[in-house]
Amino acid sequence: MIAALEPQATAPEPPQPRDVIAELQQTVSASRLGLWHSCRLKFYFRYVRRLKKAPTPSMHAGSSVHAVLQQWNLSRWRREAFATDRFKGVFDEQWQALQAESKINWGGEEDSECSSSWRALENYFLETPIKAEERPEAVEVAVSANLSHHGLPTLIGVIDLVRSGGRIVDFKLVGKTPDSELVVHTHGTQLTAYSILYRDATDREEGGLELHHLVRTKTPKLIVTSLPPATELQVTRLYRSMESYQEGVARQDFVPSPGFACMGCEYFNECRQWNP
Repeated sequence: MIAALEPQATAPEPPQPRDVIAELQQTVSASRLGLWHSCRLKFYFRYVRRLKKAPTPSMHAGSSVHAVLQQWNLSRWRREAFATDRFKGVFDEQWQALQAESKINWGGEEDSECSSSWRALENYFLETPIKAEERPEAVEVAVSANLSHHGLPTLIGVIDLVRSGGRIVDFKLVGKTPDSELVVHTHGTQLTAYSILYRDATDREEGGLELHHLVRTKTPKLIVTSLPPATELQVTRLYRSMESYQEGVARQDFVPSPGFACMGCEYFNECRQWNP
């Protein structure tokens, strides 16, 4: 008697473009909006084709620093004593764990990338405007806002930190000192999105917005940009941006936007081979 063969497990079929398009029209995040408006073909490669790419050294450094800041904020929320050694351990662990399955092209600069990132964190702990006794309202919280009454998709996002008094904080690790006017403009979509998400989740206006730039220059710096709550004009601009996204995705308007940013784009080769 021949034993019956067990059916072989099969890999799930990759999502079809039409299914992905429908999914992308249901929700949108600030990062997705930002990419859409910077280069629609790059958006296509990342979110429709879902082409996986290894993170760049700067992306890896940012993720490692972000993980430490998350633990620092959680530690303050739990009323735990500050301990530099513990956070250095978190940093080292994250630095290794996040690249375990990624082939990052360090170009021989991993040690300097690692040391400059940790120095930026050490400097932040010394210069941060957040007092040790200040307990956060929320840390790394995922939120969403149903905007269907505006004819828009659901807005989603993850807020790094909400300080006491409803001040929304976003952390950035950068390689040079940011220009204050430029960062307000370039991060306007993200900050306004956080305002809308906070208001929807709490039924109250945020106390303000802050960008904390950890600058990992030879001598690390901290640049804090404080902003008032989002204005009605900023909210309207975000809604118009979401409308443009919604209509463009529906048309599958995935065209390239050649420019200086192409030099560091992980999809450069795919873009050069693009056939409309």
